Amino acid sequence: MPNIISITALSKTYAGGFKALDGINLQIARGEIFALLGPNGAGKTTLIGILCGIVNPSSGQVLVDGHDIVVDYRAARSLIGLVPQELTTDAFETVWNAVSFSRGLFGKPPNPAHIEKILKALTLWGKKDNKIMTLSGGMKRRMMIAKALSHEPQVLFLDEPTAGVDVTLRREMWQLVHELRETGVTIILTTHYIDEAEEMADRVGVINKGQIILVENKAELMRRFGEKQLTLDLQQQLDQLPAGLAEFSLALSDDGLRLTYTYDAQAKHSGITELLQALGDAGIRFKDLHTTQSSLEDIFVNLVRDTP
Repeated sequence: MPNIISITALSKTYAGGFKALDGINLQIARGEIFALLGPNGAGKTTLIGILCGIVNPSSGQVLVDGHDIVVDYRAARSLIGLVPQELTTDAFETVWNAVSFSRGLFGKPPNPAHIEKILKALTLWGKKDNKIMTLSGGMKRRMMIAKALSHEPQVLFLDEPTAGVDVTLRREMWQLVHELRETGVTIILTTHYIDEAEEMADRVGVINKGQIILVENKAELMRRFGEKQLTLDLQQQLDQLPAGLAEFSLALSDDGLRLTYTYDAQAKHSGITELLQALGDAGIRFKDLHTTQSSLEDIFVNLVRDTP
């Protein structure tokens, strides 16, 4: 698919000398859901701020559907909707007026049918005449999305979209994101809930210390970096691992009743057959076994920890 966002050698150094971004190169395809992950202070907020015209870059180039965000900033900004993490709303305004006003800020002519469509899609139609101050936290979050979609953007940034909302609403928001993608909107998501990225994203980018350290298709990322673990519940307690099992990547639980074997899920040879044979030779019997695989969170933690 063609790229809707193209970032080349993007850097940002603040007045105090802090380098928040260092030579970022990133391409985001039209219509994809892209999750940007990184620890606090990694540069996520600065990168989003630059893309949305809130922060000025120090060097590099960003194109949004071919429009340079500096040279042709009006055209570039009109293609982008931003849902910030903070719930900044016009407390005394009605839902309808606030969303309609946001559309006007981008020079778009009034379009009541579009506003109605958005509010219905976000289950806000029944609240259209309510003042924003009367809405629940979840409804206010939906309000922010409605405002971001009011001018019909092609790219939607969601900065921690489900922070502080309950599990049910999170699931509803995930469904909404998928529905938006079906309409052709490109979604760029930052989140601390890594299961959110695992659930929704097509591709995952990891940023740390101002640099993109990895961009990968989610399925390929799980395949390449995922490990599997075989856990065996023992029939009898072990005080320590027998010397004959030293060649295997085994961990004995503190209570001595469980062995965990970690292996590469993609390796041609897992070593499980040899392990089970060695356990039998050592007289170790087990009553149950099961396997688990690394989550995206496990992979993320390892990538960030290993960044020099």
